[in-house]
Amino acid sequence: MKEKWKTLLLSSIIICLCIALLRYPQHSFEAAVRGLHMWWDVVFPSLLPFFIVSEILIGFGVVHFLGVLLEPFMRPLFKVPGIGGFVWAMGMASGYPAGAKLTARLRQQQQLSAIEAERLVSFTNSSNPLFIFGAISVGFFHNPNIGIILALSHYLGNICVGLMMRFYGKDESNAVQKQTKSLLRQAFRAMHETRLKHSQAIGKLLGDAVRSSIQTLLMIGGFIILFSVLNKLLYITNITKWLADIVRYALALFHLPSELSVPFIAGLFEITLGSQMASEATNATLLQKVIITSFILAFGGFSVQAQVASILAEAHIRFQPFFIARIFHGFFAAFFAFILWKPLYVQPLESAETLPVWLPEATIRWPILYIHWIEQYGFFVTAIACFLYVFSAFRREKPPV
Repeated sequence: MKEKWKTLLLSSIIICLCIALLRYPQHSFEAAVRGLHMWWDVVFPSLLPFFIVSEILIGFGVVHFLGVLLEPFMRPLFKVPGIGGFVWAMGMASGYPAGAKLTARLRQQQQLSAIEAERLVSFTNSSNPLFIFGAISVGFFHNPNIGIILALSHYLGNICVGLMMRFYGKDESNAVQKQTKSLLRQAFRAMHETRLKHSQAIGKLLGDAVRSSIQTLLMIGGFIILFSVLNKLLYITNITKWLADIVRYALALFHLPSELSVPFIAGLFEITLGSQMASEATNATLLQKVIITSFILAFGGFSVQAQVASILAEAHIRFQPFFIARIFHGFFAAFFAFILWKPLYVQPLESAETLPVWLPEATIRWPILYIHWIEQYGFFVTAIACFLYVFSAFRREKPPV
């Protein structure tokens, strides 16, 4: 009976979505173009290099090298193997959903148990510094100092999620064995054995890495376009405003103005639009806007979560722990944004400092310059990569003469 109601609910949602698409074709088209533009010019060229490099590092065994070195750090803190440190670093550098892709890849190779994979994916997915500094702090808030608070609160929140998730599930692996040999020697041996075990020509390894990365990015692009359209339809049908009327009571508990309810709902579906609306909200202080934006960035939006769910399903990793972790990450990030506001924003302004003394100005400028470069030349990177992918696929499917 429960499954019948579930079928009825899902079919009703799809029918309503089809009706909305037919009722508002112009708005749907504009939203789809916006999502396509974001994926084609920014997401694809910024994520493709990280995906390809990570696949090559896994193939050459470098991940296992790092895994042995990081085992004494990752296992006691987060109860995941040392290779989780590589996933964490790549997920932080490249952004959503790189952590999920790498976790699923390692799970498919039996390098992680099911519980370890669920723990790892919960804190290795995050927004990258380029997006936080370039798009959010400078693009929306026009203030690079905001990026410092958002970035620190975001990554500190992720660490708290990782420490919390170490208590999730039962350990499926044996205790860490005492090291009888040099850690560096063991790491090199693990890398060498992995390379020999999966030995293949460099050309084939590179080709497989490119194809796998582009396939993942095509799936990500589909979700971005879909949720861009869905978010627009919810807004023009006043469903967003109806949900905002409910959320405003919850925001009042945290002394946040009701004007932030609509940006909050929009951010639950898509982080870019929600962050932009939060930065433009009236009758809200800058601190209140930053708190809401910090929550939106940490939660990730249903668009990112749908991408992660699709990736995790391929490796038979449960999505529920990841979703719960995103909620906790949102509250942790919002809390840290509130705590860090005075020491990192108010006090530097009062002492006539534009940036904290310990943060070089170049640290703020290079993400902004990189974002501008991606927006200017990302189109060509995406076009060339897609052409090579289609050409490669055509050659592989062409029957021999």
